[in-house]
Amino acid sequence: MNASTIISMAGGLGLFLFGMKLMSVAIEKAAGAKLRRILEKLTTNRFTGMLVGIFFTAAIQSSSACTAMVVSFVNAGLMNLYQAAGVIFGANIGTTITSQLVSFNFSAVAPVILLAGVLVVMFSKKEQVKQVGEIIVGFGILFVGLETMKNAMGVLKENPYVVDTLSSLRNPFVATLIGTALTAVIQSSSVTVSIALLMAQQNLLEVHIILYIILGCNIGATATALLASLSGKKDAKRAALIHFWFNVIGTVVIYIILAISSLIAKNANMDMDPIVRGLMAISNNDNGRFVANAHTLIKVFQVIVLFPFLKPIVKLSCACVRGEDKKVGYRATGQLKFIGEKVVFNPATAIVEVVKELDRMASLASENLNRAMNALITLDQEDIDEVYEVEKNIDYLNHAITNYLVKINQTTLPIEDLKSIGALFHVVNDIERIGDHAENIADAAVMRKENGAQISKEAQHELGEMLDMVNTNIQYAIEMFVKGDETHTKDIIELERKIDAKEKELQQNHVERLAKGLCTPEAGMIFSDIVSGLERVGDHANNIAFAIMENNKRIEAEEEA
Repeated sequence: MNASTIISMAGGLGLFLFGMKLMSVAIEKAAGAKLRRILEKLTTNRFTGMLVGIFFTAAIQSSSACTAMVVSFVNAGLMNLYQAAGVIFGANIGTTITSQLVSFNFSAVAPVILLAGVLVVMFSKKEQVKQVGEIIVGFGILFVGLETMKNAMGVLKENPYVVDTLSSLRNPFVATLIGTALTAVIQSSSVTVSIALLMAQQNLLEVHIILYIILGCNIGATATALLASLSGKKDAKRAALIHFWFNVIGTVVIYIILAISSLIAKNANMDMDPIVRGLMAISNNDNGRFVANAHTLIKVFQVIVLFPFLKPIVKLSCACVRGEDKKVGYRATGQLKFIGEKVVFNPATAIVEVVKELDRMASLASENLNRAMNALITLDQEDIDEVYEVEKNIDYLNHAITNYLVKINQTTLPIEDLKSIGALFHVVNDIERIGDHAENIADAAVMRKENGAQISKEAQHELGEMLDMVNTNIQYAIEMFVKGDETHTKDIIELERKIDAKEKELQQNHVERLAKGLCTPEAGMIFSDIVSGLERVGDHANNIAFAIMENNKRIEAEEEA
């Protein structure tokens, strides 16, 4: 085996890995947001979750990416462990699509596929079309790499030392360890199985021993999710362990079946194991198809056998990771709940986590506004102090979320999510400004305490009416922003108009009271400032509601209202 063969093998592997990564990332960028929504909405039970896992993993060509995303969903509280288990079971079937594709010889047309992808990337002006081009480029590079490795293995086949060494691999346990170790390092069972497939095609490895390498690959594939979960919460670790235990238990089951099959062959003096014979028959005696079909059937069989035991596997994972995380309440000071150190970062779920954190921040700001208005009337010092404390927390969340948005903006986010990044910066600012208005009202309460300014019952009633309108607008706005619920679109626009009209009405009433001597100048100044502040809070709520709505849709909604 000379240096050129080693270089060819390494180069082919590099191209294969790069092509698969490029294809997976491009698919996530092009359709990651849509796939995420499917993952969110269609995992209500174990069976649909499994089907989604199959589809999702087949689409992005990576069970590691799928399980890592599921772990991040569990970490953010978007999915429970039983839902996650269903998706993980399905992901184990979906990952076999890669070996099926590799078993069909696309290498002859790979250069044409690659050229087509490059042309799309170079000459297309639309970002989404370019992403499709990158998927095609990744697919082409993948098969160019496969062809390079295949040619190098053809040379290896002529080396007696290499052939003797590989043919001496007969110990199932050693083969499983090799599969586990290689996959854990490469972090892709699809790649390791594909390499084994090429070796089978070149007759470098016996097909029987490849069954054990495949089992090892399945266990090694759990390393990505396990590593990703280390920085996460306990449920994230449990989700990763569900993937691990599924593959370990499934491997033990297949080991027992293969051992029984080998024993039958030995006792019956068969020249070939019955399982191997059966797989060869359905694979047309093609070694490459044998490996691909074995990979798929092993996974399908494991899911069929273990699916009824999904709950016990979840409980086993919970038993391995005991206790509960220290819960971060939505009012917790100086702490992030959905993003930060104890969160499994995944580009496809990052925006979802930001929106949940913004929802929490908006609740704090809304509550603080009402607390401040109450303090203005009652002059309760505890309420005033609480307003200032909560405002510090809102300021902290403002800086922390903004910094996180800057960080994730530098990653490979899905295209749809990239479009909303700018809007999210504005939403953070709008929520922070609502908090500032609450602080201004608390300042007014302090001023009232110091100078004894009295707000008339009529003025108090007017402020209460305007606050109710603003509260409703904030509630509708947050629902529209967080849930994408456009039910109250027209209500928000109409409320905003009514708040503007109410501000003018109350300012006019205030002038009339001043003219009649029914209100002191000090109280009048406070009243006027608060009415103006509430009107601006309504504007901020309106901005939040329509932050991520396309501008033309917003204009249409305003015209209809």
